[in-house]
Amino acid sequence: MKVRTRFAPSPTGRMHLGNLWIAFLNWLWTKQRGGTTVLRMEDIDKDRCRKEFEEGILEDLSWMGLTFDEMPGKEHPYGSLIQSERYGFYGDILSSMEKKGDLYPCYCSRSRIHKILSAPHEGEEVPVYDGHCRSLTAEERGAMTKKPCLRVRMEEGDVTFHDLFYGDETRHLSAGKDDFVIRRADGLVAYQLAVSADDGAMGMTHVFRGCDLLPSTAYQVWLIGKLGYKAPTYGHLPLLVDEKGVRLSKRQHGITIRELREKGYTPEDLIGLLLHWAGALKDIRPVSLKEAETVPFERMSGLKEKHIRVL
Repeated sequence: MKVRTRFAPSPTGRMHLGNLWIAFLNWLWTKQRGGTTVLRMEDIDKDRCRKEFEEGILEDLSWMGLTFDEMPGKEHPYGSLIQSERYGFYGDILSSMEKKGDLYPCYCSRSRIHKILSAPHEGEEVPVYDGHCRSLTAEERGAMTKKPCLRVRMEEGDVTFHDLFYGDETRHLSAGKDDFVIRRADGLVAYQLAVSADDGAMGMTHVFRGCDLLPSTAYQVWLIGKLGYKAPTYGHLPLLVDEKGVRLSKRQHGITIRELREKGYTPEDLIGLLLHWAGALKDIRPVSLKEAETVPFERMSGLKEKHIRVL
């Protein structure tokens, strides 16, 4: 099987160390296996995404020397690698699922959903829904004035997937409480649909991302199968956090690649830092990409952790 992986940033800000952590390990693992690397821009949130941030991501990756075999701006058999240019593809999927009865409109207000999600659910790792709109009659729906979102009509059953660091994971999905949103009330495609449809259509065999997304993976595996694709193997990586245990984000200062470049850091400095955090290097020192490619993942003892404190 030919390995295919993707790095899929959202251009909502400048690329930072947490983004680079995912991009580098994804790239390194794939290159060591002679696989194909894909760069996808997940810009469906048009209120927050900016062209300047997209250009900044491309600039930072190029500066680091991380090249990709398939890039945005070029035509591919599966279409564009920019999600905002794939709305027709997502729309066709939604129409097909609606015709099959796999979706239903949900008219619940934000305040009602917030109340549901604020209630304690023992043992739950992801938000649950109470299925309130699942069985509304046509008359009840006709009386609604609020524009609805669309939820999947979840099928009861177990979903199993394999993770490179966590092993086999099985989660029971329940009708009603696991009916996740697939299209928002404002008409925008939800993350779960876009990422699942694209990973399937683009033939991703492996997906690397932060372990904060592990709890929602079962939804994506279910949906990928529903769409007739084969689910990838996942690699949920530890989150990089600060001294308070807060995940690195665009809101924190001094951690963007641009800021680090301005402080005099080189790509080799950052590669050495990333390998040290991964547990492959005892001491921090500059490392070239060529040398990094010789470092086996088996030496990266830190990748089975949930968090790595770096600030």
